[in-house]
Amino acid sequence: MALKFNKLTRINIRKVQPCEKLQEHGISFERLQNGDGRYTVNIMVDGIRVHRVIGTESEGVTRKQAEDFIEQVRTDARKERLNLPKGRKVVVGFREAAEKYLKKLEKEGGKDIKKKKQRIDLHLSPFFKDKPLSSITTFDLERFKKTRKEANASNGTINRELAALSHLFSKAVEWKWINYRPAKINRLKEDSGRIIYLTVNQVSTLLEKAAEHQSPFIYPFIKIALGTSMRKSEILSIRLEHIDLQRKTIYIPHAKAGARNQPITGNLAIFLKEMINNAEPGQEWLFPSMLTKSGHLQYPEDAFRDVVKHAGLNPKEVTPHTLRHTAITHLVQAGVDLPTVQRISGHKTLQMVARYSHQNGEHIQSAMDVLEQRYKVVG
Repeated sequence: MALKFNKLTRINIRKVQPCEKLQEHGISFERLQNGDGRYTVNIMVDGIRVHRVIGTESEGVTRKQAEDFIEQVRTDARKERLNLPKGRKVVVGFREAAEKYLKKLEKEGGKDIKKKKQRIDLHLSPFFKDKPLSSITTFDLERFKKTRKEANASNGTINRELAALSHLFSKAVEWKWINYRPAKINRLKEDSGRIIYLTVNQVSTLLEKAAEHQSPFIYPFIKIALGTSMRKSEILSIRLEHIDLQRKTIYIPHAKAGARNQPITGNLAIFLKEMINNAEPGQEWLFPSMLTKSGHLQYPEDAFRDVVKHAGLNPKEVTPHTLRHTAITHLVQAGVDLPTVQRISGHKTLQMVARYSHQNGEHIQSAMDVLEQRYKVVG
């Protein structure tokens, strides 16, 4: 439909004096100091602001070119909407797409939703704002990475954020919000770095100090972490019904790499049996809490830091994940084969477990000593 102009007419345009401006229907005409006239467009299309300089009169630009530009932009927007299934509401921009993605993912029982939401709300949405999902380019992604690095985010942190974005792209295609992934995501190279783990003596001291702490939860939390290599969130969300003392396993329904049965030691099974026997009637969680929405304890950060300090360790280096590193490292150093370690740790790939085999040369040298002895017998 052709626009009807009352202000921006040919007669009125001719009357515009230097430094004066006329505006109507998102089109602006400004008379420059040199007498030339310039046309610009400033409109909203599908929730996105489009601002363009169309050109000047000396370049042969007229109001018609500005009108044509607006019509083309709106036509492109309609085509974008037609790519969606009939009856489905249009995903206008990234923020709306992200909000719908998280809600739909929660209904589907998706994994790691809390972390995905955190990465989207804190970093991805503030950067991409209302840019249409299908219009995100590789250049936009490179700008995002540059911005995050300037904020001193590590490569690993940025990669986790890009992983959340990649999953959003994949689900948007699956749900037919867009026809294809709009951009290639190039991850940053991560330095595998040195894996920090505790020695046997440090483990003993840490458990001793945890047992002395006033928090009733910190000792069992640390004991389970060291005895299983379970992640912090997995430990805190253990349900009593998921502990199988006879089979010596703990069922983890929402593990990072998929549901699994976590093996436990005989000593830990005895410890857990005592905890279960002391549980309140109707208790659902191993670490219950009436103060949280989930019903179970959240990370006891202050208590953990206290125990680490009293054990003579650095709280900046020793975190709950250090306990997982410790359990896995000692399994490897004890000579347990990597596929078995992977089965215990719940890592997605064997390559991730292989990192632990380089933390200490003692077990490698012991293996070489075995080879040497083997040859002596043969010789």
